[in-house]
Amino acid sequence: MGRIGESNFCRSSWPGWRGRAREWELVVRSLQTTKVGRGGILLVEGRSGVGKSHLLRMAATTAAKAGLQVAQGAADELTQLVPLAPLTSALGQSSRALPADDRMNMSCPADQRLLLVEQLRGPLEQRVARGPILLTLDDLHWADPMTLLALRSMTRDLASYPLVWMLSRTSGSGEGPRLDCLFNLLERDGATRITLEALDARAVADVVTDVLGATPEPDVLDLAALVDGNPFLLVDRLEKLKKEGAFQITGGHARMVSPRLPCAQTVTQERLAELSARTRHLLQCAGILGRSFSVRDLAEMLGESTSGLLPILEEAMSAGIVQPAGHELTFRHDLLWQAVIGAIPAPVRRALHRDVGQMLLKRGGSAVPAAAHLIHSAGHGDAPALLGLDQAAREVLRSSPQTAADLALRALELSDSTDPDWFGRAATAVDALTVIGRLSEAAELARAALGRAPPLHAPRLRCALAHILLLSGRPADAISEAENLLAQQDIPNDLRGIAEWTMFWGLTCLNNYQKGRQQAEAVLADRERHTDAAVVGALLLLAQFAMVDGRIADSFTHLCEALRITDRGTAEAIQRPYTRLILSLYHRAMREFDAADIAIQAAEEEINDLGLTVLAAQPALFRSVLHLGAGRLDDAAAEAQAGSMTAEELGTHGFIRVGLSILAVIALRQGDIDAAVRHIERFQSIPAAPEMLYGSVWEKWVMAAVAEAQGDPGRAVDILDAIYTDEEKRRWALLTTPLTAAWMTRLALAAANRPYAQAIVDTAEYLARNNPDFPVFATTFAHARGILHNDPDALAAAADQPEPWARALVAEDLGVLWAANSGADASAKAVESLDEALDGYQRIGALWDVARVRARLRALGVRRRHWSQSQRPTFGWDSLTDTERAVAGLVARGMTNRQAAERMFLSPHTVSTHLRRMFSKLDISSRAQLARIVAEQCPELAGEPK
Repeated sequence: MGRIGESNFCRSSWPGWRGRAREWELVVRSLQTTKVGRGGILLVEGRSGVGKSHLLRMAATTAAKAGLQVAQGAADELTQLVPLAPLTSALGQSSRALPADDRMNMSCPADQRLLLVEQLRGPLEQRVARGPILLTLDDLHWADPMTLLALRSMTRDLASYPLVWMLSRTSGSGEGPRLDCLFNLLERDGATRITLEALDARAVADVVTDVLGATPEPDVLDLAALVDGNPFLLVDRLEKLKKEGAFQITGGHARMVSPRLPCAQTVTQERLAELSARTRHLLQCAGILGRSFSVRDLAEMLGESTSGLLPILEEAMSAGIVQPAGHELTFRHDLLWQAVIGAIPAPVRRALHRDVGQMLLKRGGSAVPAAAHLIHSAGHGDAPALLGLDQAAREVLRSSPQTAADLALRALELSDSTDPDWFGRAATAVDALTVIGRLSEAAELARAALGRAPPLHAPRLRCALAHILLLSGRPADAISEAENLLAQQDIPNDLRGIAEWTMFWGLTCLNNYQKGRQQAEAVLADRERHTDAAVVGALLLLAQFAMVDGRIADSFTHLCEALRITDRGTAEAIQRPYTRLILSLYHRAMREFDAADIAIQAAEEEINDLGLTVLAAQPALFRSVLHLGAGRLDDAAAEAQAGSMTAEELGTHGFIRVGLSILAVIALRQGDIDAAVRHIERFQSIPAAPEMLYGSVWEKWVMAAVAEAQGDPGRAVDILDAIYTDEEKRRWALLTTPLTAAWMTRLALAAANRPYAQAIVDTAEYLARNNPDFPVFATTFAHARGILHNDPDALAAAADQPEPWARALVAEDLGVLWAANSGADASAKAVESLDEALDGYQRIGALWDVARVRARLRALGVRRRHWSQSQRPTFGWDSLTDTERAVAGLVARGMTNRQAAERMFLSPHTVSTHLRRMFSKLDISSRAQLARIVAEQCPELAGEPK
């Protein structure tokens, strides 16, 4: 690759480039970092005409001369309805809109955002793996919601590559909170923000000297001051007046021939006024088509042949108004485009937009380009325009639900109450609002639509409403809607099945197993009359009931049968990964970590293939729990962070809460109570996710654990009171969380509440007695009983714990018991057990527990050094976890994040999270540096090049 900074690029100022020394230095520095394999993000913003696009073009020219790959794209007012338009144009791919689906998907509204983003991320990752890239995206104030989503995801996931992003937007253009949020998040993650201000007096004088070839006198500088330091307007004004002979050059100095000083507002209007009336008319029509436009569209709009337009287009190009841009023509600057369309009276502008929209609709194909015009022009009750908006909304429903919601809601605003198409618009809006998480709006609109729904369509909408209520955390209302639907006669079988599935899901959320069991058994007793969706719903409820009832084998039997049905593909899409996630949860409860991981992998593949955004964050969160159980705290944190980031990007905010609760557990184990408290405070400010299979119990556990760590066991017991006093909740808690029987027993005793401790031991005994084929319960029971009765033999029997943290906990409890004993060798036994506990805690990085055990040893007169050889350091190669080393090895072999993810059965999100953590630990910033470290520290990991 060539050297960045050669020729003009090593200088801060030259003709055509003035007053941007600091900004240009930031750009060149960012491009130079690609030489060592680093990437970066530059956020460029400023007023229209201040030089943003010029900065991006200069960067692209510099990068190309230095041997970087360059990709350039831009957003546009009339492409902001097209999903991913700026990115697809930059990467040379066609915009993808998935086929419209007129059938509402009640139990899982269709959402292919994940798939579409991946279709762009994959090729881009392959390109940057071959060499550094500069990717510029201009005018993002016009970007569609999918582009913003993709940028948030892709900048994060590809951060380890030599990929420089330059993203620009026009300040004060009303771009809205979504783009503000993106820029703020990117800056928080390390992006550099470049704000282009007006040129200062020295830069203005330099520009004038460049254009006129002479030093400006004060009267010329007075003229320049009228454009308020705007470089485009300054150059445009100077060049025009120079052609008119307005300057006198004498002795290397320039002065005005006339004292006339036109106001800044007339700069572009004067240029347009000099054109012929026919050319002005042509430019106004072209402006309606967009800043960039095709000659074919313009000819059709004007009813002219292309050859007939040629003389007029030549005049417009000669005047510097438009210029060629690939297969289209484009206005030379946004200010010129705005001046052209600003001269058109608003009613005429709306009429022209409507004409263009109808013209595009008549061609057939996608309605999205037409909708960009119709949304500007449609009036109340304009049936043809509204039908075009309807078609466009349905087209983008699966690929950009935010856009679909905007289109459908706008069409509803313009619809008469008697419009027969009103209901269809409402149905589309309900689907779109559900997908993007605006559930209260979706429910309100669904109820309004039910009031005027045709009898044929009302059941489908009621099904959708039940699902919305379920997602909103209102299972009782969801069940009520489902039961109302099931009470009707002659509803379609598919709707009946979905309604029954929704009802079973709601009953599970409410823990109403008594009612649910009766209905589920009734469905299974007469399967021929029920759909697979209903049968799977019944089996899942019975599996959950059997688990809570302590009949583990029965639970697995129901789950395996449900899986056989879902694998046939006849159940609802959401049931397939949902069933596997429940299976992974139960395997984890049995401490069968490998089987749980396999189930999560299968669920993740189905979630990605089916585009089930509502579940997209769950695999990483479930995997985080597995790592926590296996004592891999760093890996658990990486998965929790990856799951939270996925939830943040896709708008499933309830799962951010779950991720934070897991991070709070990890922080507590690592001895950082303040961080744990911060995580708790954050998750308490976010609405819960009712569809998360273990979230609420986790949250209670971590709040109680923090209270105990703060020296308040009474408050901890109060937090867990519902679990201590309810048999079903106790079983579920002991099965699904690290809220072990032993910990709860000890906590109750610390709070002087022996009845609560006895209740926990009784539950543990019940689970052990009823599940002899699952020895983990006997071990758990022995541990809890040993604590309650101060029984060293029971504690010794519990030493074979499958979880490292639980094993260390047994050793600590045994050490405490021996320390309280007055026997001759009790002290030695206590020290031996506590040393074993100390080593166990240190191995997994449970620093809070390490400190506690070290204090117990000091009380026995034994001091242990603060760090042991087995404890992982904070920084350097030895600080990496096994998972991080495996990722490092694959990256060193030349694999992309996607390839490494597939090899390790992880998500690309998780791999990128591991890379970020490794970069921090190793104090590096590129994959090349990582590869060198792998080669030095552990060459066998790199193996042969891929």
